[in-house]
Amino acid sequence: MSKNQAALGTISRSISFREATWFWWQLGLISFGGPAAQLALMHTELVERRQWLSERRFLHALNYAMVLPGPEAQQLATYIGWLMHGVPGGLVAGSLFILPSLVLLLVLSSIYAFWGQLPLLAAVFWALKPTVTAIVLQAAWRLGQRTLHNGVLGAIALAAFLGLTLLKLPFPALIGTAALVGWLGARLRPELFRSANSHKPGAHSNGGAPLVSAAIHGDDTPTPVHAHFSRRALALTLLAGGLALAVPLALITLLNGWDGVLATMGRFFSRVALVSFGGAYAVLPYVTEEAVNHFHWLSASQVIDGLALGETTPGPLIMVVTFVGYMGGWNTPVFGATGSWVAALAAALTVTWFTFLPSFVFILAGGPLVEASREDIRLGGPLTAITAAVVGVILNLAVFFAAHVLWPNGSDGSFELLPLIVMCAASWALLRWRWSVPRLIVVAALIGIIRLALQQLL
Repeated sequence: MSKNQAALGTISRSISFREATWFWWQLGLISFGGPAAQLALMHTELVERRQWLSERRFLHALNYAMVLPGPEAQQLATYIGWLMHGVPGGLVAGSLFILPSLVLLLVLSSIYAFWGQLPLLAAVFWALKPTVTAIVLQAAWRLGQRTLHNGVLGAIALAAFLGLTLLKLPFPALIGTAALVGWLGARLRPELFRSANSHKPGAHSNGGAPLVSAAIHGDDTPTPVHAHFSRRALALTLLAGGLALAVPLALITLLNGWDGVLATMGRFFSRVALVSFGGAYAVLPYVTEEAVNHFHWLSASQVIDGLALGETTPGPLIMVVTFVGYMGGWNTPVFGATGSWVAALAAALTVTWFTFLPSFVFILAGGPLVEASREDIRLGGPLTAITAAVVGVILNLAVFFAAHVLWPNGSDGSFELLPLIVMCAASWALLRWRWSVPRLIVVAALIGIIRLALQQLL
């Protein structure tokens, strides 16, 4: 049993709202390592150790979360919290999953904005930029190994890469096209678009046998009363979600204007939330293109720095958009002048709110429909095609980052050899030595500090 798992306590057969809240808070504090690690930790805690859910109930909820846009681990936590304690449980579980990351990222963003140009921090980020590029390359490689099982899926990935890199196609259009190709392909050649999902009943077991346990929410446990489908409840949930979108947007519009930075961020990141299939790496090219080249909220170099900071915090990696919002508020005259901490904080909170709000609405509105059938959701074809396209999207992001790291002064500037060496070494450590991302980030930061010390000595 790992230290992280031990930190979460022991199995409790009578789960009160207070106990569940304490668990979700602790989970939010230790959920490092990206979605795969977060899902594995949740499975260990909720299925194997605490037995809050059976294997099939956990996988049923996971399947739903995986076909939605947004961070699947956070949405899975929201779903399980809702299943156990209704709407309050879902809101608490989903919020506490991201709250520690939000607070920590706001602190790190403030340090970066105020003191990021100091020689020490500049040296650290010099080493982190090529390291983050290697992390993105690793993500593309590993996702490609799991996803591209045939030539058709490989062609979809290549088309997505070329569509973004050469044709500059809009990211939402790319995702929609991939979904359409998957939908058609699943009907014409279903064997080519069958998802190779490793999360199958019985996959996590002791001694080679599927887990058998008296879970609180087991295979035959009746659906809780609050989880039954109701048209009235659905209408109220959608109304509440609409108000949660419209009221803050109206307030920031009154505060900063319809074309102001805050309202523009609110509208833009609402769109981002609806097309964020495949995780943070998949949607970051879209965010980077718009935030850097269209809105001019921050530079490409700052986006890479923000991703480095996001890799060091718990919670979903899509939280990097909080940094994008923070720097957008810092760099632009939101309230009449740049360099305002209040404006940066307002922008960061605005971005976070509008990015995560749809995830809560999807779960709280769709949960009763999912529980009503407890069958696999048949979106395998579109999801498989979207996932294949995401490989090309992530590779596009890696190329974009590499260009700014290796040619920091643009295409007319000189090529930087040392960042390439760091990038190659980081890729080797990730793929060959199986280093964790936090460990790699720490080592990269030390390399940057050592380089600065040697420069001062020489």
